[in-house]
Amino acid sequence: MLDPSRPSVLIVEDDATIQALLSAVLGNEWNVKTATDGKSALKLATEYVPDIVLLDIGLPDLNGLEVCRQLKANPRLGQVPVIFLTARTSGEDEIDGLQAGGIDYITKPINPAVLKARIRNHLELKQNRDELMRLARTDGLTGLYNRRTFDDLLQREWRRLARTGEAMSVIMMDVDHFKLYNDTYGHGGGDLCLQAVARAAEGALQRPADIVARYGGEEFVALLPDTKLEGALAVAEAIRAAIAALEMPHSASKTAPHVTLSLGVACAVPQPEQNPAELLVMADQQLYVAKTEGRNRVKGINAATASK
Repeated sequence: MLDPSRPSVLIVEDDATIQALLSAVLGNEWNVKTATDGKSALKLATEYVPDIVLLDIGLPDLNGLEVCRQLKANPRLGQVPVIFLTARTSGEDEIDGLQAGGIDYITKPINPAVLKARIRNHLELKQNRDELMRLARTDGLTGLYNRRTFDDLLQREWRRLARTGEAMSVIMMDVDHFKLYNDTYGHGGGDLCLQAVARAAEGALQRPADIVARYGGEEFVALLPDTKLEGALAVAEAIRAAIAALEMPHSASKTAPHVTLSLGVACAVPQPEQNPAELLVMADQQLYVAKTEGRNRVKGINAATASK
């Protein structure tokens, strides 16, 4: 049984003897998956997203260099290190492998101790790189996606849904009277409040595809792909209720004795020629309506209805 806490290695090798040897050598330290040809390797990699790939160049179908190029072209797999295994020893072959996207090049016969040491080094480098990427994509206070990452995801989902013709919704959220909260409980208390709001909002989401990000200050935003207005309003209400249920005292609030959230929802069927930022503007306008009508509430609009 595979141990989910261990890194995974995908071995792509058509020689059954070498594949068995590599599996035995590496299996006591890492989770091992195996493939004997390029097409199977690409399918396994897409399904399991390994931490590292050991790739033979001389495969029976796709050339190993081509397999590597396809791995690097896949957004989910582009950062997975590829180590080439080959009997070819010329400098030109090694250059071809590195230019195809490989991170290392090991010639056969393989020294198991050297191979394991190189795998450890590359896995450590990958973990460091992944951590740096995570820090660049997330908000340091709340752990949610940051605004830049949200904007990237919004653009990506807009393009995808423009092809499928499905709806997208966004929710703009604002902690009510947050300046008064900071003035009353201090900035340290304000930070704790934002962290609690972030956890509750994320916990109220209903599908893995839905995300919440910190948009700036006390403002949060949610992206709900493949979601019509009715569903988005339900999610927004669940988030509002989750924040209210925290019952965090807010003695300076003019809305309630505890922390509350106002939310604006906008829904549209993305069109290729439109800018998704327009949907955010509509959601922000609905957030303003929620605030002017008394806060601690959800207001929403369908872009198609608004344009009429």
